[in-house]
Amino acid sequence: MKSTELVQVTRGNMVESIHKGHIAVVDYKGKLLKYAGDPYRVVYARSSMKPLQAIPLVETGVAAHYQFDEADLSLCCASHNAEKQHTERVISILKRAGLDDQALKCGTHPLRREDVFKELILEGKEVTPLYNNCSGKHSGMIVTAKYMNEPIESYLELSHPVQQRILHVVSEMADYPVEKIELGVDGCGVPVHGLPLERIAYAYAKMTRPNELEESRARAVEKVTSAMMAAPEMVGGTDRFCTNFMKAVDGKMFGKAGAEGVYCIGDLQTGIGIAIKIEDGFGRATEPAAVEVLKQLGLLTDNELEKLQQHHHPVVTNARKEKVGELVPTFTLKDAKEL
Repeated sequence: MKSTELVQVTRGNMVESIHKGHIAVVDYKGKLLKYAGDPYRVVYARSSMKPLQAIPLVETGVAAHYQFDEADLSLCCASHNAEKQHTERVISILKRAGLDDQALKCGTHPLRREDVFKELILEGKEVTPLYNNCSGKHSGMIVTAKYMNEPIESYLELSHPVQQRILHVVSEMADYPVEKIELGVDGCGVPVHGLPLERIAYAYAKMTRPNELEESRARAVEKVTSAMMAAPEMVGGTDRFCTNFMKAVDGKMFGKAGAEGVYCIGDLQTGIGIAIKIEDGFGRATEPAAVEVLKQLGLLTDNELEKLQQHHHPVVTNARKEKVGELVPTFTLKDAKEL
């Protein structure tokens, strides 16, 4: 199946650009309910996989041993802004294991926020892996290796026990064979997992119903998702959709963005999972698409929708900060019975 138009970008009275993509809505039993485009499109979930990657932190006993609070665990699921609330907590996590940020192997990239970069310059500091948006996830992987008496230097390699545990968690939660998972290398150097979009949505749906899982997995999943919703500022940060979204719905849902136009949501009330992929990889279209899916499914109150208006119809501005257009979702979800 082909991709379908999801979001239009307007400028003045004209549609300037169109973002096509795919959506899968799946319940916790694994049934595809709604879709757009191709719900079976194999995609790399990228950072949307972080809540799954954090599950072994609890299952191995690492989180308990190093006294992780909810903000710590939430940060391990983050693609953060590198604000001090994030970087100081990464350092704290590593310090508890007798390590420092020199252990991070996630590399560097331009900082998301200009104010954070300016502050670094004024303080005479360099951009190091500590400021990578994935440093929270990496800190969790590193302290896991330390706790399990496994090599620390090679923690990001696919053959490493840390990555093998994650691979099997992904397989089990998505109910998808390990040998069928496409493997690549993520932007931060660790393995990235490719699965059909509806399997990714299913994994998120299963996270909304931990009582359906075996006891140790249930406890781990509940701790991870509860942490994200209790400390959403760790998952993203100031002016980030993940943070604003989870604050707006206040304990009803958890969500996580992934690079190249991916967004995933788990709804605790209905037990459904949602996975979105923008075909051209432009992440600006994920926010309006995600809010529109929730609107069409009737999962948002009027008040919640109002709080998310800036993400539902993001404005396009020019260099003078003037509004010159907006992003508008244009799709209608189809019933899976039509497939």
